[in-house]
Amino acid sequence: MNQQATPAPEAPVQKSRIAAGLLGIFLGGLGIHRFYLGYVGIGILQILASCACGIGAIWGLIEGILILVGKMDKDAKGVPLKD
Repeated sequence: MNQQATPAPEAPVQKSRIAAGLLGIFLGGLGIHRFYLGYVGIGILQILASCACGIGAIWGLIEGILILVGKMDKDAKGVPLKD
């Protein structure tokens, strides 16, 4: 008999809440925290907002704080952030 083993499905990787929050606070204007969490489209939008009017930096700072206090607690795939 020729039996092939099927690979086990990979468990989703949890991203660090602290890393995401600090990326938002310090590099939020570039949307780095959004790229880290898998939100590529919003990350690009934040870069454009920073270049156009500077609002992206404030936006990133606020999101960084929200991540650290637990108000934003999932990544783009719905996986909860780890502490």
